[in-house]
Amino acid sequence: MKRISKTIAETNSSAFKQKALCWAQQFNEVVFLESNSASQVSHQQYSNYDAVLAIGAQSSITTGYKNAFKKLKNFQNKHKDFLFGHLNYDLKNDIEDLSSSHKDLIGFPDLYFFQPKKLFLWKNKQVEMLYLPDFKSEMEPDLQAIKNTTLQKITGDHPPEIQSKISKESYFKKVSNILEHIHRGDIYEVNFCQEFYAKNALVDPVKVFHKLNEISQAPFASFVKLQDKFLLCSSPERFAKKKDNKIIVQPIKGTARRIDNIKEDQLLAKTLSNDPKERAENIMIVDLIRNDLSKCAEKGSVKVEELCQVYSFKQVHQLISTVSCQAKKNTHVVDIIKDLFPMGSMTGAPKISAMKIIEEEEETKRGLYSGAVGYFTPEGDFDFNVVIRSILYNASNHYASFSVGSAITSLSQIEKEYEECLLKAKALRHALGS
Repeated sequence: MKRISKTIAETNSSAFKQKALCWAQQFNEVVFLESNSASQVSHQQYSNYDAVLAIGAQSSITTGYKNAFKKLKNFQNKHKDFLFGHLNYDLKNDIEDLSSSHKDLIGFPDLYFFQPKKLFLWKNKQVEMLYLPDFKSEMEPDLQAIKNTTLQKITGDHPPEIQSKISKESYFKKVSNILEHIHRGDIYEVNFCQEFYAKNALVDPVKVFHKLNEISQAPFASFVKLQDKFLLCSSPERFAKKKDNKIIVQPIKGTARRIDNIKEDQLLAKTLSNDPKERAENIMIVDLIRNDLSKCAEKGSVKVEELCQVYSFKQVHQLISTVSCQAKKNTHVVDIIKDLFPMGSMTGAPKISAMKIIEEEEETKRGLYSGAVGYFTPEGDFDFNVVIRSILYNASNHYASFSVGSAITSLSQIEKEYEECLLKAKALRHALGS
């Protein structure tokens, strides 16, 4: 179905984007993707748009994990259009003989995608409006409504009381258990996560997202509204992207804090680059992803374009690698995602063993956390992030949640792993006003 296009020049793109997101809250389905101009070179060279806003479901698919990828394939075959949505971490249960037994108080479905009625694409200081033909007459009124939207100042709302699902003592015990698995040779690495949560939380999702984005300015930030459920995401990590026949995966493993002193900050970045433990955890995941890509790649085409490169964000320094391949001819785009899912940086290696240990030791159903948000194009390309550095909120039961984790390897020191979790939680706490 061919969309109706209208392009406008926007001299103040940031304000227009904020107004557009506020205006979009009247819809039950909203996905906003913000690259923050993809300031990191590794991300910029693969960036399609500066930002994207998709709203209103013309058609949609929502399902639990059973046969989820098969259902998504059928949906994508039927609707050769832009499709936006999310993949919960627990879709692992559709791929392997695994289960998820913990409670989920947020309630995002395991898989949801929709064909948006209205689409906004920001690129090169222009905004392209792409509407389905039935909504052509609404383009100009919508544009005027957005321009007339009044932005509210971000004020310090009453902060929710944030609690930890796992005590520090319990965290130490659980990581000790994981290290025993590693020393026995059961696994090499596990990404172990813990949840922080607030009950009876009154959260303004748009305000909190803008505050979080201001703090982090991440290249894969996203705002998702699905009826009463919200994702406020400041992810620095790409899960996977397909452009033409090329697939790109960009895992993050390795973290160091940032400080104001320029020389000392540069030293922290250099130390991260040379840290044996941080490099080892990144390289193990690169090897895992190379193996995952081999399932859908042309023989001999998998290559590591960049290994353990330091990239600096507002809050942290990160080690990022870029792995790519050429997809086998006639491989379905959904099968590519299934071959790669979930992102290896959020599981560990070997993947299946790591996911079993995660289920044993973690105390929260991950749900959308460590899953992916993104879109398919009409041509069958895609781009998805990894849902990390994110706040999840259910506006009906007033439950707010965020999880943070780190890679546990044989070189891990439990106290440092715990401190890394607190470092990653800092921006999320601040965005909630805590």
